[in-house]
Amino acid sequence: MASRIVVLLSGAGTNLEALLLSLPGSGIPAEVVAVGSDHNAPGVSYAVDRGIATFTVSPHDYSSREAWGTALVEQIDTHRPDLIVLSGFMRLLPPFVVSRYSPRIINTHPSHLPEFPGAHAVRDALAAGASHTGASVIVVDEGIDTGKILAQERVVIEPGETEDSLHARIKVIERRLLLDILADQISHITNEKAHDDLP
Repeated sequence: MASRIVVLLSGAGTNLEALLLSLPGSGIPAEVVAVGSDHNAPGVSYAVDRGIATFTVSPHDYSSREAWGTALVEQIDTHRPDLIVLSGFMRLLPPFVVSRYSPRIINTHPSHLPEFPGAHAVRDALAAGASHTGASVIVVDEGIDTGKILAQERVVIEPGETEDSLHARIKVIERRLLLDILADQISHITNEKAHDDLP
């Protein structure tokens, strides 16, 4: 049985699109069963177009961050995920949400962590005059891009590089690293399920 992935995003969803295109032919026994967002994000359309379940849980609809987190958990749990992927999800999850799913919640980030954490990693690398940046895949923890690093790779910053051009090159690496990590994570999940099914 294929492992179940829920993806959370906040933006255009280009990494989600790449995942939906590459996962079926990857040999990884997993499928994206739902895509959630914190607002009416355009990237959700990639799921809608494929008949994949979607949900939106906006923090603005709740009186506190904790109430928002509780509603988010309710939506996520509806889809019984084996793994949660944050793909450009621009909200810090409440600690109880992280602890509920850890370590089966992973995030891609456009820098060579711990360098340039946060929401503007590509811009920050350029502003710092760095010669290199990178791409990372991490386990989500309660901090801002401080979780265990599962995979990362350096990316050279070319002369005259723009934020858009650099980010586009980093995304190519992010997508490849994510698939590699998904293969590893899903293998562990599959083995655990097989062990649980033993008499």
